[in-house]
Amino acid sequence: MGVVATSSTPGMAFGPGDRVRDHEDALTTLVRLVDDDLTACNHSIVARMDSPVALIPQLAAHIVAAGGKRLRPLLTLAAARLCGYTGGQRHVELAACVEFIHTATLLHDDVVDESQLRRGLASANAVFGNKASVLVGDFLFARAFQLMVEDGSLDVLRILSKAAATIAEGEVLQLATQNDLGTTEEKYLEVVKGKTAALFAAACQVGAVVADRPLPEEDALSDYGMKLGIAFQLVDDALDYAADQATLGKTVGDDFREGKITLPVLVAYHLGDATERTFWERTIEQSEQTDDDLETAMRLMASHDAIGATLLRAARFADEAKAALAPFPDSPIRSALMAVADYTVSRAR
Repeated sequence: MGVVATSSTPGMAFGPGDRVRDHEDALTTLVRLVDDDLTACNHSIVARMDSPVALIPQLAAHIVAAGGKRLRPLLTLAAARLCGYTGGQRHVELAACVEFIHTATLLHDDVVDESQLRRGLASANAVFGNKASVLVGDFLFARAFQLMVEDGSLDVLRILSKAAATIAEGEVLQLATQNDLGTTEEKYLEVVKGKTAALFAAACQVGAVVADRPLPEEDALSDYGMKLGIAFQLVDDALDYAADQATLGKTVGDDFREGKITLPVLVAYHLGDATERTFWERTIEQSEQTDDDLETAMRLMASHDAIGATLLRAARFADEAKAALAPFPDSPIRSALMAVADYTVSRAR
């Protein structure tokens, strides 16, 4: 099965009151380094959301107003800057494209998961309904493909269209593994790579493409994004059982209630005794849950340090992300990208 062993690594065990975001300024630094480009990207996003069908900009504006760190478009802008791109505004428009793909998937995911919160506010489907959310998500996907075509590069179209397809495959694979405690860690990571990390990788890779950098640099940035995205999702999966709702921005325990197979569940299940395994089989596989079961699940995870094991795994992927930047010379933008990898894990502390 290959479940990660638990670890007593200092700083891995934590509670809601223990989080100190040691690297939170990493994103602030990255934003400062690409500030003009990010401003232009935000203007492009607003302009491209416009439509004579009033519900489209209303709903799109709702999810954009909910916040978010614009991490994926930031990666595109930073990767282009890292590669020395000075050729115009291609990276800005492609960063907007990446954000549209991401936002479209959020709209669809919230419908599939029946989520009521997104980034601490009512989700779009809770406000506007499922039908409108799905259709506006489709609109944003279409806008993203318009931006790809306008860029004119077949390489860009190949990379981003493949990412869009991979995201959909990842979400379907997650649905197929739902409620299945026989899921291996390898299969779980396949889900993570598809639904989350693929867009991180593509967002970084197109930065090298627009700068016309050689393939090894494209591959290095793709690898950085992939490993960063895996670490990011592992931390999110840990936070679903360890965060307070205000920190998480969605209802704590959503993954548990939906029977999603994540690494904290797999660790606790495989390290548990017969009684504990029966609990997981009832609550996850059979979807028979009581009001007290989430608290029990969190207690069992704590007893086996399942959250610590998940965060340790995330930290390893973050280290691999940083190592992937080795081909690039030292610079403020490279340092900021390495700090973002650390920040990704520090969100949980």
